Amino acid sequence: MTVPTLKKFYLETVVPELIKVRGYKNAHEVPNINKIVLNSRIDSEADKNWVQEVVKDITTISGQKPVITRAKTSVANFKVRENMPVAVMVTLRGPKMWDFLMRLLTVTLPNIRDFRGVSRKLDGRGSYNLGIADHTIFPEITMEAGRKNIGLDIAIVTTAHTDDEGRELLRQLGMPFRTASVPVVKKPDEGKAAPAAEAAPVAAEATA
Repeated sequence: MTVPTLKKFYLETVVPELIKVRGYKNAHEVPNINKIVLNSRIDSEADKNWVQEVVKDITTISGQKPVITRAKTSVANFKVRENMPVAVMVTLRGPKMWDFLMRLLTVTLPNIRDFRGVSRKLDGRGSYNLGIADHTIFPEITMEAGRKNIGLDIAIVTTAHTDDEGRELLRQLGMPFRTASVPVVKKPDEGKAAPAAEAAPVAAEATA
């Protein structure tokens, strides 16, 4: 069986680099991607045809048929009845997981208009959650006139024990994290008026 391109990159490049940078004793200590979960919520007022449309789109995006999750109990405040479809979910593992992650990192996210990177915040346990407001950013989706967009949550579950480990793993794999802004350090004498004798050379340089 052919090894997915991103998994090959992980084994040949990311693992040795993380051992070197973080001081792991062997390759088995290096965090890995465990699974990727795609989840899209279903509006309580949606009809059966819309649910099937969501299933179709999630299948196209993930390459695997999702399951429809249903409400276990009725909640009157949210107009939810027992056994009503509430979400469409799919869990990716193995080659399909690596293929999806590679398409997400190299094609989907970079092609977003005015894209400036994704949040650096993880969930506190080394895994990463990404919210997608418009599923048409995936090139596999062709929108038809009159159809509305769907949103979905992407959970990238890693074997990392800390957020730092998980963040470094994803960064090495190519996750386009937003560049952290450098805090401005105010000097002790900043804001005080400089003596006229010291200010003159600076003004001369600016004019030259």
